[in-house]
Amino acid sequence: MQDLAVDPDLAWTEVPRLIRSGQPLDEPWESLFGPLRARSNGEPMVVGQIGQSLDGRIATLSGHSRYINGPEGIAHLHRLRALVDAVVVGAGTVRVDDPQLTVRHVTGPNPVRVVIDPNGTLPATSRAFIDDGVHRILITRQRTCPRVSADIETVALPDTAGRIAPAAILDAVGERGLRRVLIEGGAHTVSCFLSAGCLDRLHVVVAPMILGSGKAGLDLPPIADMTGALRVPVRTHALGPDILFDCDLSAQRSGR
Repeated sequence: MQDLAVDPDLAWTEVPRLIRSGQPLDEPWESLFGPLRARSNGEPMVVGQIGQSLDGRIATLSGHSRYINGPEGIAHLHRLRALVDAVVVGAGTVRVDDPQLTVRHVTGPNPVRVVIDPNGTLPATSRAFIDDGVHRILITRQRTCPRVSADIETVALPDTAGRIAPAAILDAVGERGLRRVLIEGGAHTVSCFLSAGCLDRLHVVVAPMILGSGKAGLDLPPIADMTGALRVPVRTHALGPDILFDCDLSAQRSGR
């Protein structure tokens, strides 16, 4: 297991530029972020991220989640944002956490912010919609009238029972030239992309704590027995006291 807590800023400032140009990275960054280079077939490379406790919880029953992961785990999330072209969150995460989705804890460019709000219910004052010079995209379903300003690009997609297919969202993102995509949250959104076979990687950052109850990090369709479990290659890295599980889902993604 590689320990990334040692000199975490070593040569980081060049990593966002090098990953976009396809050049090799110095260690420890190549082992961790090298797999996030764009896919050769032109489709977006998609990584999901979850921060959770040892018992798989991302929040208490009341919804409190700040902060499960330590400073190194939070810095890792911000590095992921700096390396991707777009960060995707669902309406529930925006409504509960009101995230900024910036890279304020590390050096690098802020990604395009993509918010999935099928019913167009989010307030225009949400921080994800703030006009700070970063392009913002609202994914909603057809025949919905969102309450956001005209300078936010609105993309209306077909839906089934009020839900928009993850593959359709990735197609829309890819059509806009966004080649590396981070599915950041919440748990429902990450779970939907995972169960749809739309993730290349999944980064699970586990904190050394036990909540005992609360909201689960993943909620996938039930399986009948263990033969239906998703078994994938995993590499682990130490992020201070947190442990990162880097799950390789590329075989599942290529089969969709």
